[in-house]
Amino acid sequence: MADTKTIPDHRIGLIDRFHARRAGMSGIATAFASAPEPRTIGDIARGRQLMAGNFLFSGQLTASKELSIWDIAEQKPDIAAEIHGCLWLDDLAAVSTQKARQKAQDWVFDWIARYGKGGGPGWTPDLTGRRLIRWINHGFFLLRGRGKPESDAFFRSLAGQATFLSRRWRIAPAGLPRFEALAGTIYAGLALEGMEGHVHKAVTALAADCDKAVDVTGSIASRNPEELLAVLNLIIWAVQALTETNRTVPSAMTAAITRIAPTLRALRHADGALARFHGGGPGIEGQLDAALAAADTKALSPGPLHMGYLRLKGARTTVIVDASSPPAGAASVQAHASTLAFELTSGRRPLIVNCGSGAMFGPEWRRACRATPSHSTLGIEGVSSSQLGENIAGRELLSKTPTDVRCYVPKGHFDRRFEMSHDGYCSRVGLTHGRMLDLSIDGRTLEGEDVLAALDPKSQALFDATMARCGGQGIPYHVRFHLHPDVHATLDMNNSAVSMTLKSGEVWVFQHEGNAQLGIAPSVYLENGRLKPRETTQVVLTGRAMSYAERVRWTLAKAQSTPDVLRDLVQTEPMDAID
Repeated sequence: MADTKTIPDHRIGLIDRFHARRAGMSGIATAFASAPEPRTIGDIARGRQLMAGNFLFSGQLTASKELSIWDIAEQKPDIAAEIHGCLWLDDLAAVSTQKARQKAQDWVFDWIARYGKGGGPGWTPDLTGRRLIRWINHGFFLLRGRGKPESDAFFRSLAGQATFLSRRWRIAPAGLPRFEALAGTIYAGLALEGMEGHVHKAVTALAADCDKAVDVTGSIASRNPEELLAVLNLIIWAVQALTETNRTVPSAMTAAITRIAPTLRALRHADGALARFHGGGPGIEGQLDAALAAADTKALSPGPLHMGYLRLKGARTTVIVDASSPPAGAASVQAHASTLAFELTSGRRPLIVNCGSGAMFGPEWRRACRATPSHSTLGIEGVSSSQLGENIAGRELLSKTPTDVRCYVPKGHFDRRFEMSHDGYCSRVGLTHGRMLDLSIDGRTLEGEDVLAALDPKSQALFDATMARCGGQGIPYHVRFHLHPDVHATLDMNNSAVSMTLKSGEVWVFQHEGNAQLGIAPSVYLENGRLKPRETTQVVLTGRAMSYAERVRWTLAKAQSTPDVLRDLVQTEPMDAID
């Protein structure tokens, strides 16, 4: 078989559609081999938005109660793939009303009528795997109240998609798309009568990918925590399907689960949400809990780094830091210039955040959110620690990334103090960024220090040249601390401190030492499931590097009047209003 890297995308699409049409003429499944369980978890708020006629996909909102979701997909080809994956079916099932089921049924049977014979953009291995898993999970939800002709059409479509997957999973790109294609093949092969012949090769391939794509630390190349959770879920579902049908589960699958679960546990904030880095979000509520429970391992991730992140923990406070080089090559299509950025959560309340993925709000937001200023770290004005470079199929990869990212744990300070550095600015202005973070054992105080330094003669010569170009005025930098939208911030003490009040009633105070100027500026928080970005603020330290070593120290501490434990019963901010 030819290497798919040498085949143009449009040729691959033609081959996919050829196999999709052939698959529609293959064997027919007439029933489920066993009762499917809805293992996927949806977002009830997004489900209600869909029922109200608010179609929000990839940042594009269409409001219409008359249009089918497939009308939207055909009108806007750039979001069609997201719709054809049918993740929205989880959201409608989460609503779980008669009207939600009717909507889901109408759209699924409309897909069969429009695209069931191999047409449309949804016939790629990853999308087909994603769609099959949802259709099977919610099979009874979709068939309830429907007659035999529709039931036959449903199973005939499932069989055709399963046959297509069995022939095309090999061309799925490495990483999450390939896991989706293989898990979908296994899932469908075991769930549908007469499809068992597709299972063996897919199981062998999935086992091999568990060894190849998940390293010994339970990490994946993209370093996207939410994507790692998706991979874990796909492996778990495949293992559960094999176990329930009394088939042998390859040891590579269970070993991958055992490696991934501790890593995800380390990337979990005190509020139960995942850290938001490299295109990943916090995850759907309950999804991480369900995955960790199914993984059935209490092991902790060894060493200070967890998929390249550091975790500091003190009592009810967690800090998670991006402390490694960004993803490289094809794995960087979602990656951000976030080196040494951190997030802080106190109990149930996020305090310091990154702006988010931005992908759900369109290409302009997505691109802006990948830049260093959208993260809680130090940045040189006009420069990101990594650059956007090579473009593959409309997606920009990271280039000129930091090549030397270091992390040091002082003796006796494991999981509470780290010293880090990266050279992402060195080749351009001669400066290395160093950051120290020290979280107190009671979680009430985070001490930080950011340093810009020219460490060797070559770097000092480049720094001098940069200074000459800017007329000796210094190299401007900003240390940003993006705040969650639920945090209210005010300047105090003659603009020398910032008080931040959380909805729980906690008050945190930010102060600093050095020549940088303290201020509060607008920011945004991009949250999946919202109709638009949320306005918020950021604390900013602004200064100029005038010498070979520029240093700014800062502290973020709970006010003395804030007790160690609060009874936090305040509900989170509701999603955008639905008519």
